[in-house]
Amino acid sequence: MARFGNARVIFGGLLLASLAYALFLPVGADWTYPAMFPSLIVLGLAFSLAYGPLTIVATEGVKEEEQGLAGGLLYTSFQFGAALGLSTVTAVNVAATTSTSPAALLDGYRAALWVPLAAALLATLVSAFGLRARRAAGTVVSPGEPVDRGADRSSDQLPVSH
Repeated sequence: MARFGNARVIFGGLLLASLAYALFLPVGADWTYPAMFPSLIVLGLAFSLAYGPLTIVATEGVKEEEQGLAGGLLYTSFQFGAALGLSTVTAVNVAATTSTSPAALLDGYRAALWVPLAAALLATLVSAFGLRARRAAGTVVSPGEPVDRGADRSSDQLPVSH
């Protein structure tokens, strides 16, 4: 992460998650585990790339005595997001499944797979805007230390709000 920065690693992880969900969309009833394996490996790599830097960014700048609170809030939001995502996937699956035939069940699964793909694409888009905003704000010398290319300002001056 020191080489690329948190924002780029998060973006890469979200991009890989989008790819993994997209690779899984054409799932068929005849797919074997080896056919699913590439998607699962890419998804595992995506989560490995995204979660670590997300934790760093979420707790960066938090006082040492408040790190437990920040970590608790972060992981509570992860759990809440996962529960919300799972319930949305389940609702789409149930709504899209028209009967108990294997073909109808598979259609429901395929429709439900669009939910995590859409979420990953949305997160990738939001992350891309974060990369762009960082570039506009300044060049990152080391993680967490942007270089301001604007006027020379004292670091202890705060902007005045009107």
